[in-house]
Amino acid sequence: MKWKEKVYLGVVLSVTGLPCWATGPSRPNILFILADDLCYEALGCVNGEVQTPNLDRLADEGVMFSHAYNMGGWDGALCAASRAMFNTGRSLWHNFKLDRAVRSRKWLNPPPEVDTGTTWSQWFSAAGYHTYFAGKWHTILHDAENVFDEVGIIRPGMPNQTKERYERNWEPGCSDWEPWDKSKGGFWQGGQHWSEVLRDEAMAYLRKAPQRSKPFFAYISFNAPHDPKQAPKEYIDRYPLEAIKVPENFLPEYPYAREIQSRNIRGERLAPFPRTEYSIKVNRQEYYALITHMDDQIGAILAELDKTGMRDNTYIIFTADHGLALGHHGMMAKQNMYEHSLCAPLMVSGPGIPKGKRFDERIYIQDIVPTTLDIADIPIPEQVEFKSFLPLLNGGEYHEREAIYAAYKDVQRAVIVEDFKLIYYADIPLYRLFNLKNDPYEMNDLAGNPEYAGKIEELKRVMLREMSRYDDEQLTPRRHYRKEPKPDTTPK
Repeated sequence: MKWKEKVYLGVVLSVTGLPCWATGPSRPNILFILADDLCYEALGCVNGEVQTPNLDRLADEGVMFSHAYNMGGWDGALCAASRAMFNTGRSLWHNFKLDRAVRSRKWLNPPPEVDTGTTWSQWFSAAGYHTYFAGKWHTILHDAENVFDEVGIIRPGMPNQTKERYERNWEPGCSDWEPWDKSKGGFWQGGQHWSEVLRDEAMAYLRKAPQRSKPFFAYISFNAPHDPKQAPKEYIDRYPLEAIKVPENFLPEYPYAREIQSRNIRGERLAPFPRTEYSIKVNRQEYYALITHMDDQIGAILAELDKTGMRDNTYIIFTADHGLALGHHGMMAKQNMYEHSLCAPLMVSGPGIPKGKRFDERIYIQDIVPTTLDIADIPIPEQVEFKSFLPLLNGGEYHEREAIYAAYKDVQRAVIVEDFKLIYYADIPLYRLFNLKNDPYEMNDLAGNPEYAGKIEELKRVMLREMSRYDDEQLTPRRHYRKEPKPDTTPK
């Protein structure tokens, strides 16, 4: 039943335990803020190395999840897969099929009809919300203009890249790349930093919100801190190189980089091969600066929300589309199965939400979709495959998933069950096993230890079960753009 079909005399309690709101603007607003390529550890409230006072404050005002996962991607653009999952509520491989069907329209004559279904924003709109989007869109399944009531600036998957960024001199003190140089374009294209443009648009939207008769669902999507990692010089100066730490699991090069199709990825070219500690520190310096700059823009957006007087009736959700390696395991990008790349920060603040609470339950970041629908008391459509964590927020009964599943193309798979993660590399083939509780940096591969043979077999069965659950058919048959089919390397 949609909101416009409901009549409430006032605020009552729903079966969820959180408020069920009267028809009209007193219903809760939803402010969803999405970052790009933000590793879960890259916040001041997590590791203390990055200055993020506004996000730290948001975490203190609400709850934060320490194990929020993206399910992966069907090609190198993990951002696109993650955003498709947010917009449709469908899991990875179901979105993959839609993505390929939509792309086929460009070369098939006549182009086939493709039903991509409805979207997160449309469900809110149908329930009487005013919906708004601005920032990075990066999914071809729907056009933002067609599924939101109001749209601001729409950005591509990433700012333009420059030859100088990839060919910079990595000798200490000899860099010919300056992140604050506006002539290089990228985040500076147009003259004003893209994060600042998005800030201004979001603030302008919020400023008008009290004048509307409807509650709002606003989706604010930053390109930051995706590369090219450009920020004003004063932000770079906050992070002297001597203060930057190299990750504990740093490697000059990942031993299976070629086999897992990692070494040839664009993002991996942002540091030299083999990696040097200096190059990792410089990349982290620029990454941290861009994060702090983004944090300031988020702070301004939240301050504007406070000015409207609507903060007390607004749920604020912050997360990222996935994480980033940036020196962990000898990698720079996110196309891998390690925690630094699968996990993103996730925090929720709003009426009735506990303050300063941390959850260790493993969830998917796209669980945000049914959770927000639950908060707004909007029925969850059948196409949504993710799981609401609203019971966790209000202290109710919550049944955690038995397993977390992740995939990259047809070459990498992973499952996590309790403390153990099993990674599978199909092109070798090879298994890697880690105890995440005892070895959070995933440095001690247990797969060669005979004591864990039973655990590996157990997790192999779980992997097959989860692949079946999510219609993962990519490992068999395995033609993989070759003239001759490869042997079936589905996990046995």
